[in-house]
Amino acid sequence: MAITVAINGAAGKMGREIIRAVLNAPDLQLLGGTDPTAIGADCGELAGSGLLAAPVVNNLLELPALPQVVVDFTHPTVVKANAILAIEAGIRPVIGTTGMSAPDIMELAKLAEQAGIGALVAPNFAIGAVLLIRFATEAARHFEHAEIIELHHQQKVDAPSGTALRTAEEMARVRQNFSSIPIHSVRLPGLVAHQEVIFGGVGQTLSLRHDSLSRESFMPGILLGIRRVMTLTKLVYGLEQLL
Repeated sequence: MAITVAINGAAGKMGREIIRAVLNAPDLQLLGGTDPTAIGADCGELAGSGLLAAPVVNNLLELPALPQVVVDFTHPTVVKANAILAIEAGIRPVIGTTGMSAPDIMELAKLAEQAGIGALVAPNFAIGAVLLIRFATEAARHFEHAEIIELHHQQKVDAPSGTALRTAEEMARVRQNFSSIPIHSVRLPGLVAHQEVIFGGVGQTLSLRHDSLSRESFMPGILLGIRRVMTLTKLVYGLEQLL
């Protein structure tokens, strides 16, 4: 039986891309989405796929049927409230919106555990970006110095990015002197999502870089998250936990 899905932020650039990805996955069924800028629209029309009877509403609870999973790419000011509403309704959130604080994530983890349902919060859903974090963590064991440069489109509101913070966190986990690693943030039109970690040692440097050239790069990870969250009974932070 297909996993039923809704999308918070359905009218955004990521939301429309997720609609197309879900429609192309035979094991997923799109029920609708939420977006205050497109109430009354149809998800299919937003994604250029024609009418799908998948309405865009103001609140998940207004959908004709509740989904099993909701994917959230909205805004840091509303993502926590969205997740609380979903968990309390028995809906598993898959969250790509960054900017939540550690206490907020801990609160959601407690709610998910109490409800006994899965939840996923991931700073980045691109498989290559997740692997970059893994490779940077290994390199951190062998280099004394490193800096992170992250580059995103000018509409990204949080800086540093969640991916950069997660990278620094994992590097600091294996090397205590990386707890205050410098992070440089760039916000420019024409960019999507990019990160470089540069290590320096005696007579050598090592550069690790990942580039998301389109939003399609996030779709395999998002689909993986939708499928795997159905098997979880608690909140998981980071897509690398599911690879």
